[in-house]
This record gives sequence, C-alpha cells and structure tokens, in this order.
Amino acid sequence: MKEFVRLMKALSDQNRVKIVTMLGERELCVCELTALLGVAQPTVSKHLRILEESGLVSFRKEGNWIIYRLNAECQDQARIMLGLVGQWLDNAPEIQGLRQRLPEVQHLRKIMI
Repeated sequence: MKEFVRLMKALSDQNRVKIVTMLGERELCVCELTALLGVAQPTVSKHLRILEESGLVSFRKEGNWIIYRLNAECQDQARIMLGLVGQWLDNAPEIQGLRQRLPEVQHLRKIMI
C-alpha cells in the first residue's frame, strides 16, 4: 500500500508528470529540465527527489553532471503506470510543446561546463 500511495503522490503534480514524460524521451540533467519547464532549479531538484523516492526516476553521474532517466528497474506496477501516463498524455498540447523544445535545451550541458 505504501508504494502505491508514494507512486500516486509522485504523479499528482503537473511538473512531475512533465518531467517523467520528458525523461521518457531521453535522459536529461537538471539544467535542461529547468529550461524546459521554466521553473527554478531548486523546484526541479525537489520534484526529481520525489520521483526518485517513488522509484520512477534514477540518475547517473557524468563528470560534474547528474543525468536523470526513467528507472528501468522500477516495479512492474510503476512501469505499467508510466506506460498509461505516456498514452494518456501523448497528444496533450503541453507535452507536445515540451517535445518540440527538447532540441533547444540539448546544448545546455555543453555550455554550462
């Protein structure tokens, strides 16, 4: 029951749903997510921590960068939920707009070194 509630809370915020959806497209660092969402870096970090605690997101270090991705090893139920979120929001205007902006933020990691 605890895992279910944690997962539902993680997906109960619009920005976290956007983060999960964008991480379904490719791995992203905090600066890329900040630029995509237009919110402050501490806010993005807080959302990522909640998503990580729920088991939906994991990260790896790449030099000074922390790169976030969907957790390939999350529980089957979480994987099913992510698939449903993706199907449900695939054509949402907000998500389509973020997908179109992904190439714009791809260079941010290189600039900020």
